[in-house]
Amino acid sequence: MLWGISSHLISLVFLFMSSLIVMGAGLMSLNFSLSYVIEWEIISLNSSSVVMTLIFDWVSLVFLSFVLFISSMVMYYSGDYMSGDIGYNRFMYLVFAFVLSMGFLIISPNLISILLGWDGLGLISYVLVVYYQNEKSANAGMLTILSNRIGDVGILLSISLMFMLGGWNFIFYGLYMGDSFILMKSLVCMAAMTKSAQIPFSAWLPAAMAAPTPVSALVHSSTLVTAGVYLLIRFSSALEGSSVQSFLLIISCLTMFMAGLGANFEFDLKKIIALSTLSQLGVMMSILSLGFSDLAFFHLLTHALFKALLFMCAGVIIHSSKEWQDIRSMGGLVMGLPLTSVCMNLANLALCGMPFLAGFYSKDLILEVVFMSKVNFFSFLLYSMATGLTVCYTFRLVFYTMSGVSNMSSIMFIGESYSMMMKSVVMLSLGAVVGGTFLAWMVFPEPYMICLSLFMKIFALLLSGLGALVGYILNIVGVSYSLKVLMTYFPVVFMGSMWFMPLLSTSNLSYFSFYVGSVYMKVMDKGWSEYLGGSGGFQSFMGGSKYLQMSQDNMVMVYMKSFFLWVIIVFFYLV
Repeated sequence: MLWGISSHLISLVFLFMSSLIVMGAGLMSLNFSLSYVIEWEIISLNSSSVVMTLIFDWVSLVFLSFVLFISSMVMYYSGDYMSGDIGYNRFMYLVFAFVLSMGFLIISPNLISILLGWDGLGLISYVLVVYYQNEKSANAGMLTILSNRIGDVGILLSISLMFMLGGWNFIFYGLYMGDSFILMKSLVCMAAMTKSAQIPFSAWLPAAMAAPTPVSALVHSSTLVTAGVYLLIRFSSALEGSSVQSFLLIISCLTMFMAGLGANFEFDLKKIIALSTLSQLGVMMSILSLGFSDLAFFHLLTHALFKALLFMCAGVIIHSSKEWQDIRSMGGLVMGLPLTSVCMNLANLALCGMPFLAGFYSKDLILEVVFMSKVNFFSFLLYSMATGLTVCYTFRLVFYTMSGVSNMSSIMFIGESYSMMMKSVVMLSLGAVVGGTFLAWMVFPEPYMICLSLFMKIFALLLSGLGALVGYILNIVGVSYSLKVLMTYFPVVFMGSMWFMPLLSTSNLSYFSFYVGSVYMKVMDKGWSEYLGGSGGFQSFMGGSKYLQMSQDNMVMVYMKSFFLWVIIVFFYLV
């Protein structure tokens, strides 16, 4: 019982102190340009050696410190959020195992040793999504793990193709991957797209919101979904100048636009935040495909801070409203949950790129670099619309927290009496305020040279202002006036359901895969495999053994027959 009470405190102290130590090592590595690679050989295959590789440079150490910091806050937050759960200890063990898997993935630059973290993330995320053990969780978990298995297959095939280079350390061999390695680059991109939920693998991320809210704050903000982006950041030297980059740019821009559009039609609080995560993953992937891997890493870190805060604030609201997640029943939350509302709007403004908050430093720089780059008009249009849509759905959440009328007559304003939850929220709020400044000074001591016209310079600000205005007006109209949605039923359903991707990922695709699997089982497992192997092979082996045993028995009759047959053969041969 003592462990059940204090496990969150032990996790907080251990992970938070580890975060500070690792961050200090990362700053030293950045300032003195140090990086350490540790290798030990496991087995040698001809000229290639299978080695376990660990890399400690400023990228891996800084990212690992952020993961440890957010994990410490999430596990401390779980001390209140999951306190009444019967499987509390099991939950804490699973979260700790997840952090361990993420650590293996971050510090491994080897395609073989990275499987420890890569497969660990997929397996433990499935267990966490099905934690509540109901039908909704089971369906979401199955969709999550099957989508991620596609990426696992891509990694395994990449390992076999990279054998041609004589090793699997992609950081060292990235510069030597020319056009002949286009298949391997495509497979790595496919693996990254599945983990980061890019089109057409986007359906699993909103479905994974069936997991407990602390899991969403950790898994779906800073760890699992950013694993694909982190892999491509490490692979960026191999992707430069390849045709894969153009494909990735279009896919990521479409994902960004699709998620922003869907979030404006969603009513589930956690799914809105999940779709905003999907939109920001599209931003990271798109700037990475343009060749700016440092900017993608910068946005990855700042996004982790305010998105984990957003999920935690959503958890406090859900806890206070008797586990209710429909935002149409919320309104005026600032009256009952003032501190939570302030922190949530702080995260919302950081997401929009409000000046001097965490998201401003990375997002504004990304938009200016994109507007300055030679992108086609389609990508530029998707970027512009996605920026406006981000502010639009963000101010939708602002409306339901700051204004509006609550439709919940029995709402319980006791959320802020949970001290551990509120302490975690306040700590992450400090990160959302000062984290961007700290990272900007650390990663970019010398700023980028931006050459833009006055209109293009303020274009992002105009888009944000227009999106905020449209979002707030639409919410006022939606609450105050009668619904007209039936007049545009099909477009609303199409845009609000992620372009029917969940339907395609669950019903049609799963039916086809199960049908192919059943045919394969009948023809191969219960057909030819039984006849040629297993049972059939056993019968053939036993029959041959019986005749062999008969020939080896010391029977006079067998000897005489064999001698007589030999005499006849020799006679005919001589004649």
